[in-house]
Amino acid sequence: MKIALIGATGFVGTAILKEALDRGHEVTAIVRNTEKLKPHPKCHPLKGDVYKSDEVARLVAGHDVVISAFNPGWTNPDIYNLQVRGARAIIDGVKKAGITRLLFVGGAGSLEVKPGVQSVDLPEFPAEIKPGALATREALNLLRKEPSLEWSFLSPSADLSPGTRTGKFRLGTDQLLRDADGESRISVEDYAVAMIDEVEKPQHIRRRFTVGY
Repeated sequence: MKIALIGATGFVGTAILKEALDRGHEVTAIVRNTEKLKPHPKCHPLKGDVYKSDEVARLVAGHDVVISAFNPGWTNPDIYNLQVRGARAIIDGVKKAGITRLLFVGGAGSLEVKPGVQSVDLPEFPAEIKPGALATREALNLLRKEPSLEWSFLSPSADLSPGTRTGKFRLGTDQLLRDADGESRISVEDYAVAMIDEVEKPQHIRRRFTVGY
């Protein structure tokens, strides 16, 4: 397939790029700095500004699917506003390009830890990542208002860390997944597996889903 991947050099984007290339897909890697990308015969780097919907439309035109792993940076003091602004521009740009399939890298903060209570709303939720978590929740809200898009939003478990690609995990919907020890975790490598699985065999059209052990 022809995949446009926004944010291909980020923490999650790098893993998604590797998984997609390893499976033989053609990937247009849309990034701020193309020099960070390693040469690969099926990876086509493009520099772009995702805050401009017209530019997004130009960059993603002609692809089968768009994956957004966009993140302005967890240490950015204006992460909430920039993340929401970028999400809006990406959604608008994808629609302008006439592409219907859009997958979003989501966050775990908007997952329910008990009925009606999301993780990000708990008093003990880490303050340093709360603005970013709220921004990704708003991105999900924006997608839910787009009936013309065949979107999917993949939330990781609470602990998303470098690890091993096992290909063995569970999928859920709006609730935080925990393992037998009560831990909520997934490797970024297996997160990428779940994302590309959804690209190849869509199971969650116009839905949020989550992945964990």
